[in-house]
Amino acid sequence: MKIKGFGGVFLRSKNVDYVKNWYEETLGFSMGEWNGTIIKSDLDNETIFSLFKEENSYFPVEQSVMLNFQVEDIEGWMEHFEKIGVPHIKEPEKSEYGTFVWITDPEGRWIEIWEK
Repeated sequence: MKIKGFGGVFLRSKNVDYVKNWYEETLGFSMGEWNGTIIKSDLDNETIFSLFKEENSYFPVEQSVMLNFQVEDIEGWMEHFEKIGVPHIKEPEKSEYGTFVWITDPEGRWIEIWEK
């Protein structure tokens, strides 16, 4: 037996239509009437499952989950965010693990954009 990958990420929302439209415009998700999309992984994609201590400040302590999307052309994504008026939460970071950029969705959830 083995885990093949994540089957989905499910978010509660106070305003589903508004948040759905934001994800469509900001991250390019083409969401259907069922308010979801299917993301098919590339062969070189990795999905990280990681635990953080409650007091860890990597993302807001009042937020129990942070989304992380692995992308190509992170510079292009940063230009896209600037063009549509989505600010970065903090400065981009480069490390041996890749480049990271953080934005928030309309309900304040931090989203990490990652290029390895």
